[in-house]
Amino acid sequence: MIGMDTSPTARALHTLDLIHQRPGVRAAELADRLGVTERAVRRYVGMLRDAGIPVTGTPGPHGGYQVGRGVRLPPVVFSGPEALALVMAVLDSPAGAPAPDSMAGAGVTKLLRALPESVGRPAAQFWRHIAAAPSLAPPPDVSITSRLVEAVAGGRRVRIAYRSAAGNEWVSEVDPWAVVVRYGLWYLLCRIPSGELRTYRLDRIGAVDLLTGASEVPADLDAVAVLERSLGEGWELATRVRFLAPAERVRPWLRAPMGRLEADGEQCVLTGTTSNPEMYVGEWLAQVPFPFVVEEGAELRAAVAELAGRLSAAVE
Repeated sequence: MIGMDTSPTARALHTLDLIHQRPGVRAAELADRLGVTERAVRRYVGMLRDAGIPVTGTPGPHGGYQVGRGVRLPPVVFSGPEALALVMAVLDSPAGAPAPDSMAGAGVTKLLRALPESVGRPAAQFWRHIAAAPSLAPPPDVSITSRLVEAVAGGRRVRIAYRSAAGNEWVSEVDPWAVVVRYGLWYLLCRIPSGELRTYRLDRIGAVDLLTGASEVPADLDAVAVLERSLGEGWELATRVRFLAPAERVRPWLRAPMGRLEADGEQCVLTGTTSNPEMYVGEWLAQVPFPFVVEEGAELRAAVAELAGRLSAAVE
């Protein structure tokens, strides 16, 4: 089945769902629906029985599987933070965010629809703004993330306590626009009192207070696109790279945080900022299959020279 989670646990749960839908379903039909062998079906049924679910099987040409009578799943009640924690756990899986048509993606969507609006709405708002990737970075605190998502969903201004990577700490009132997972990190996209946009790492936010002021989120906001542009601005080291190829050929190879690309005749120029020239060169520039010249940024030039030296030494 296209998009289905193929882990044994997910297959076993899907088997249980199919048996619930069609009591008496035969192993051959289950195998066909799951895209596995009948032997695998029997293994999944065994997993369900080991978990205490009374799945019975009737042998013979007219036999099949069914769940014992009187078996009902108990009602499940989630608080707002619990619902959000579930969404966060799904997003933070080693495989990254599931596709909407996968079992996990469809399951989360169904769960959020079934929750009361006051609980499910903030989590659903977050689910709409996701874009995740596996990460070794520490996950953010669930209670802080829950308050921020609640503020976004309710259009509430917040006061946050923040600690930068350099150890500087400050408190600021912001209008939260979205919570976004990008490149394996969790960010708050927001507007500060001066009207400028800012992005803050959630794992560096120490406290969040909901305020009475209203926060208006643009109706046409593309949170991921705005975040990516913002990540490429405001860093301490300027970058300017000229590619000896047309912009339309270079653009597909660039990430938004690398900066702004502009055409210059048959060539193009990329201008931006960075705080990590080694990563900018080694992980980003090195992937672009076109010749380029670093026109600005002594640190960027040094990083290119260092990488080139290591590669040359490897060949020698």
